[in-house]
Amino acid sequence: MSGFQSKVAVVTGAGSGIGRALALELHRRGARLAISDKNAEGLCATAELLDGHGETVHESVLDVSDRHAVEAYAGNVVRQYGTVHQIYNNAGVASGRKIVEAPYEIYDRVFEVNLWGVIHGTKAFLPHLIASGDGHVINISSLNGYVAQGELSAYCTSKFAVRGFTESLRVEMLRDRQPVKVTCVHPGGIKTNIARAGLESARELGLSVTDRDRKLVELYTNRLLRMDPARCASIVLDAVQAGKPRVRVGNDARISDWMVRLAPRGYPRLIATAERLVAR
Repeated sequence: MSGFQSKVAVVTGAGSGIGRALALELHRRGARLAISDKNAEGLCATAELLDGHGETVHESVLDVSDRHAVEAYAGNVVRQYGTVHQIYNNAGVASGRKIVEAPYEIYDRVFEVNLWGVIHGTKAFLPHLIASGDGHVINISSLNGYVAQGELSAYCTSKFAVRGFTESLRVEMLRDRQPVKVTCVHPGGIKTNIARAGLESARELGLSVTDRDRKLVELYTNRLLRMDPARCASIVLDAVQAGKPRVRVGNDARISDWMVRLAPRGYPRLIATAERLVAR
């Protein structure tokens, strides 16, 4: 893909964080946008940031866990633009609990958004991407798509699954010589509100939130989630333009990747030791 000028790009979870940054950077690079988010207020704020900078942006409040809604959304985007070239399946949620304590509702919700949302978006838009003759699927996984952490079993499982789904799609597109590139993105600690949103999600499920939970969230937010989302978006789009199949965003993502490669049996002990120190 030579660039983004006049390409139609769809971004889910565009109401905040990485999704908003992707939308802004895509717009800056000349793409025509369709943005969505479940949070109407956040989506409106993103649209206002884009307002007055070119063609009207297609915006829609969307729950990516709803397959029929996503399919209808894809039809609406194609009706407005006539084609779609790129889909950024970015919408995601996080929630942390020990496996022995975690209710099934946590797994249901995280899988519905993080995994099924990616599957829904990919399947709904893939025929249009193929028809465009210059398509690209970009699925947002995480460094937790290849590194596991305690108390993040639902999130890690969903992100490992996104990686597997995306790599299967890449094999199919290559095998069948379809005009669709496929990229899996593994961000490290990006300065977003995902950790605090995880607490709110727990409250919505009726789960108690402890002082320890709040302490860990503040630790993640203030010390581990450090890269500016705009920088993340720039790295991702540079990789998309270059046609890279896999993108590690941030030194933490790269170091974690090498840790798993070099010590596949030993890295869980390193993670466990670090988590014990943090919990003190």
